[in-house]
Amino acid sequence: MDKASVIGSILGVLVCIGTGALIVSHGGSWSMFWSLKGVIMVFGGTISVVFMAMPMDKLKQVPGYVRRFMSNKQMGLPATVATMGRLSDKARRDGILSLEHEIEKVDDPFLQQSLKMAVDGSDAHVIESTMRMELMAMQERHKAGKKFFDLVKLYGPGYGLAATLIGQIGMFGSLGTGGVDELGAMLAVAVTATLYGTLLANAVAGPIGDKLSLRSGEEIMSKEMMLQGVLSIHAGDNPRATFEKMLAFVPRQQRLKLKAA
Repeated sequence: MDKASVIGSILGVLVCIGTGALIVSHGGSWSMFWSLKGVIMVFGGTISVVFMAMPMDKLKQVPGYVRRFMSNKQMGLPATVATMGRLSDKARRDGILSLEHEIEKVDDPFLQQSLKMAVDGSDAHVIESTMRMELMAMQERHKAGKKFFDLVKLYGPGYGLAATLIGQIGMFGSLGTGGVDELGAMLAVAVTATLYGTLLANAVAGPIGDKLSLRSGEEIMSKEMMLQGVLSIHAGDNPRATFEKMLAFVPRQQRLKLKAA
């Protein structure tokens, strides 16, 4: 479970509830934040746009995108450096074929595939070209996840504005005949719809999309480290040289800690 995602989600809910409670404590009511018409317009409209903009096979992966936001199971940079260093030492000491027994111990499909190709004796350019195609496919999958939340972020407020305009049209149309209660109800629909669209974009879709984009960059960097490490092992480089190649991907402040370890 990603602690930052959990803490941020909880804080966001508490801020919304706390703000609403302050308003209610000064003479309001919780019911004034609810508008069925606004919910239908904003959430129904946003869902319709997402279905129009994305193919069904991508939409079926949305639960996976949410799980990726709430948890991070990928191998971090320090763990990647340690793993590649261990594999490099073993290959240098016992030969590259000794890594065959290490493949199943590796908890990363990308690294497993690249190690299998190296152990099987594939040429370096074949390993690199194959795994780079895997990286390209991975990037496209990540783009689809961020695209979903970008669409929600873009069109959620738009449908909130559309619902606002509909409410205002009804309100203006009833100025001559409608009572205060009727006009107030229409104005409430307009305002709450804008609220729903704003919260959907800025408190839900925006943060999730940004976190997925950051995770994507980190994963691509980790996979690039793995690829360079496997190519270095395949070339028979000294483990120290492999370790230095891994450190090139790590921020300078973390390099000192890794070297000390």
